[in-house]
Amino acid sequence: MSLKIRLSRGGTKKRPFYRIVAADSRSPRDGRFIERVGTYDPMVPKDHPQRVVLKEERIKYWLGVGGKPTDRVARMLARAGLMEAPAIPEQTKKHLPRAKTIERQQQAEEAAAAKTEAPKDEAPAAAEEEKAAS
Repeated sequence: MSLKIRLSRGGTKKRPFYRIVAADSRSPRDGRFIERVGTYDPMVPKDHPQRVVLKEERIKYWLGVGGKPTDRVARMLARAGLMEAPAIPEQTKKHLPRAKTIERQQQAEEAAAAKTEAPKDEAPAAAEEEKAAS
């Protein structure tokens, strides 16, 4: 059995409230879980003490027996000092462009640089031709 420490959504439409639960990875997001280990309320201010409430002892237990937190939960646990901050792989950094986009940008820059260099080279050659013709 693979164990996940993840968020389970509750609350009403447009008013989310999440429980942090230890659950079997095969069970649905809002379905069966083993134990509630905390809550997360994104509707309160970031500095409010009720935004993230954790049962630290139980979380340490589940991490000790092989529970894997999801990315979002891992960041919450890192802020609480229960684990190290997870390293985010380059491919999943959503604020950074993908490799294909970077390649296209480089090609566009090279094409723009080639266009700006070409007229500069032609202008002196045209001036030399006029001087030679006169």
